[in-house]
Amino acid sequence: MPRAGLTTDRLVAAAAELADEAGSDGVTISALARRFGVKDASLYSHVRNLKDLRTRLALFVGGEMIDRIAVAVAGLAGKDALAAFAGAYREYALQHPGRYAAAQIRIDQELVVDSPALRRTAEITHGMLRAYGLTEPDLTDAVRLLRSTFHGYCALEAGGSFGAPRDVQRSWDKAIDALHTALTYWPREDTHDGARAESEDD
Repeated sequence: MPRAGLTTDRLVAAAAELADEAGSDGVTISALARRFGVKDASLYSHVRNLKDLRTRLALFVGGEMIDRIAVAVAGLAGKDALAAFAGAYREYALQHPGRYAAAQIRIDQELVVDSPALRRTAEITHGMLRAYGLTEPDLTDAVRLLRSTFHGYCALEAGGSFGAPRDVQRSWDKAIDALHTALTYWPREDTHDGARAESEDD
């Protein structure tokens, strides 16, 4: 591929393909340069360093994931939206394990603010949770619960760690039922504060 054809977008897209083929740790400047048939130095006109490349890759993957999730949850609310959101998340994680792993990095806050993909992720996630009537800080707590549950389940499933004879899909469905119940009866922080104040007054 001629050097003139290199662009940042093409490099990041190629990095995503490489992640699925070689795993997220296989995404390096040298590996990507070999893919394009150029010297490592040629890539530094488009990405600053490996950290920059991997950050761009994480944002790219986040955009792909949320696009799928957005289609899945369109027109749905409540438990239906939660199940569709979770299902699209799991499907992507299992279909693209390398890309998914590449997205599990901490991104500098200034990049979070400037990222359309991450803003869209927040908007769709909060929109999905709107039916449960959560506000901050409970909203952030709920998002963390969902993410940790989805991520943990997908990581264990992808690694073949579920050895019991129980059908994995049935367990997933039960997990979604449990999350729906938890969100519906969420222990709101302002409720606890109010109950504590009343107790102190007695």
